Amino acid sequence: MPETDKPNPVISKVEEKTTNSAVAVAGHPLHAMTVHFPIALVIATLAADVMFWWSGDHFWMRAALWASGGAFFSGIAAGLIGTAELLLVSGIRARVASWAHGIAAMSLIAVAGANWGGRVTETIDVLPHGLGLSFLASVLTGLAGWHGGKLIFDHGIGLMISPKD
Repeated sequence: MPETDKPNPVISKVEEKTTNSAVAVAGHPLHAMTVHFPIALVIATLAADVMFWWSGDHFWMRAALWASGGAFFSGIAAGLIGTAELLLVSGIRARVASWAHGIAAMSLIAVAGANWGGRVTETIDVLPHGLGLSFLASVLTGLAGWHGGKLIFDHGIGLMISPKD
């Protein structure tokens, strides 16, 4: 057998570890169900900031305040569940993409918190600082989502496949 056809022993050991979700309801991973809320609210915050910039209507400033708060608090909830998965499932911990996803997601939560905190205390100007934080949060959402998708589609993390499948 050529050298390139031999399986890598490190990868083989990692692939042997379980990747089933430890935090699930009726077989459905909670982390995968909860991340949609902060994702949508981060994008809604950016959209509201752009609309405020375009129209000058203070409604959009209030909408962005609520959306950024929702993004932050729902991000904390999704992050706690994701952290539990990371700590409880050895097959998740063993993959580099899990750590990259976690770092991007925690950075996103920090930026979302700064965005909401600055708005609620009125210590940042929506233009340009709030808009900049909303844009940065959207970029981090894409980065965290990329690695999260890699975990699901490339590594099968959280997928509970029965022997019948």
